Amino acid sequence: MFDYFLIAAVLSLVTMGILFIYSSSVNSDGISVTNEYIKQIIWAGIGLVIMIIATLYDYRKFESISMWFYLGLILILIYTRFFGRLVNGARSWIGIGEIGIQPSEFGKVFYIIFLARYLDNSQNESPFRRFIFATGIMILPMGLILIQPDMGTASVYLPIFLLMCFIAGIPLRYILYVLSFGLLTIVLAILPVWNSEIANNPLRIISILTELKFRFLLIAATGIITLVGAVIRRYYKGPKYIYWITYVFSILFLSLIFSFLLGKVLKDYQIKRLIVFLDPNSDPLGTGWNIIQSKIAIGAGGMTGQGYLNGSQSHYRFLPQQSTDFIFSILSEEFGFIGGIAVFSLYLFILIRILVVIRKCPNKFGCNIAAGIFGMFSFHFFINVGMVMGIMPITGIPLIFLSYGGSSLLSSMLCIGLIMSINYRRNDLY
Repeated sequence: MFDYFLIAAVLSLVTMGILFIYSSSVNSDGISVTNEYIKQIIWAGIGLVIMIIATLYDYRKFESISMWFYLGLILILIYTRFFGRLVNGARSWIGIGEIGIQPSEFGKVFYIIFLARYLDNSQNESPFRRFIFATGIMILPMGLILIQPDMGTASVYLPIFLLMCFIAGIPLRYILYVLSFGLLTIVLAILPVWNSEIANNPLRIISILTELKFRFLLIAATGIITLVGAVIRRYYKGPKYIYWITYVFSILFLSLIFSFLLGKVLKDYQIKRLIVFLDPNSDPLGTGWNIIQSKIAIGAGGMTGQGYLNGSQSHYRFLPQQSTDFIFSILSEEFGFIGGIAVFSLYLFILIRILVVIRKCPNKFGCNIAAGIFGMFSFHFFINVGMVMGIMPITGIPLIFLSYGGSSLLSSMLCIGLIMSINYRRNDLY
């Protein structure tokens, strides 16, 4: 029933997280200035109980109530947007006093379960219909999180969607459509800020894109081409290249619209965080500070590290958000390259175990859930580690199991419980 090797890997990461959350709380005088590590220990204990319960519970029973999970998620995200706490510029928390949760973290689990149910029940429908409905299931919670605004958490919903659709047999061209649309939307949204505040030689053509008249002209042109192409394909059965012209221009059309909306939702400093990794020294005392200090900490660790509680970058408070987003920087400074490899190995082991569950599970609903969890875990890992190394944008995505935060830890432990529940029941008759 219990995958003891998987549990050991998870608990090893959680233990390391508690150790370095404590390390992040210690100042240059050797005094702990926060009690975050105590809270993390409590959350780890609660998370262990949740994981055990989720393992013992038959995950298939979630299928009949998954819609209520999803509807509850939408309602609580709406409530959070208007009445939630404002933390780090985003209204994404609810709670009483010091006790608070981030609904979008738990929402990822509810979203995975409901999308898994839909993809399982719609296997006999047309691929295009499945794709449209699955996209709608993603867009609603993702959009509500995006307007908080919390682009980091919202972005996690996309790889979950893509991987689940791939496992569920959605045609690759539809999956690439969403991926291309998402990437192009982000690029078009950040290009104006990059051109005006970071580029050494601003490009005139990008400046033109920021002009409303020209942007609306592009939207109108791509929209007309898309509409004409769709009509020809639908009613006159035009040649195949008409389909691909419509495909490409519809991506451009939607990206131009949504990049404009994204630019209105996100603040300039949030957009700069996404692109300053290209040249942190363009704003070394502002948005580039995080990456510069993180890279210094990782480099200072060398092969074996400076020793536990001996990291200078963290204890002299040079690292921002060091117990959450940049926890890996502290670990690398104090445990060095060897410590980093240990973390990499544990995550790789967890991801491989999930892939084994996906491959062996005969139940499509369980297989879809496992695929969503794999997408969630792998995205969190690669984006966070890439972010602290300066090779990925700063998005505020925590490192699962290590970073400080009850909502992230509890939802992740719940996911591990679901994986073990799926694995334990893979030989049941359906």
